[in-house]
Amino acid sequence: MDKHISAPLSREEAKSLRAGDYVYITGKIYTARDAAHKRMQEALDRGEKLPLEVDGNIIYYMGPSPAREERPIGSAGPTTASRMDKYAPKLLDMGLIGMIGKGKRTKEVLDAVVRNGAVYFAAVGGAGALLSQRIKSARVIAYEDLGTEAIRELEVEDFPVIVVADSAGNNLYETAVKQYQKES
Repeated sequence: MDKHISAPLSREEAKSLRAGDYVYITGKIYTARDAAHKRMQEALDRGEKLPLEVDGNIIYYMGPSPAREERPIGSAGPTTASRMDKYAPKLLDMGLIGMIGKGKRTKEVLDAVVRNGAVYFAAVGGAGALLSQRIKSARVIAYEDLGTEAIRELEVEDFPVIVVADSAGNNLYETAVKQYQKES
């Protein structure tokens, strides 16, 4: 089913999404990859505030290529999500509502998705140039020294993703395989 949502995302709306839904996000989302997640964890360990409010927000695991002339951002494809798995449960427990990446997640992350009424989306790998066309603005908000791994605030319009893991415990990577095996 196709759904259009606004970001930041309410907990009720996140809970209404189901694995397999095609979703188009409009609003503000944030980017953060490995180095930014490590730095955020270090800040939390020191008792410091994070450079972004995670509650109700969506983090896109992405580091863009340089922007071409008259574009706000370069190619913007997803990063393998499992690289953030050691940090994700804590952020979800702090109120993070959604994550966008590619690939499977650990049981700990999937349990945190369910526990917190959150959602894990996949963006299509290899389609970074097309995905960047849905990004209307981009600005670095933290860790500028990390270059492409700096935290960015993106304004997106109809950004296409697929729900992989939902708050009811459904996981598209598992159900799709079972469905395929049934049909074979």
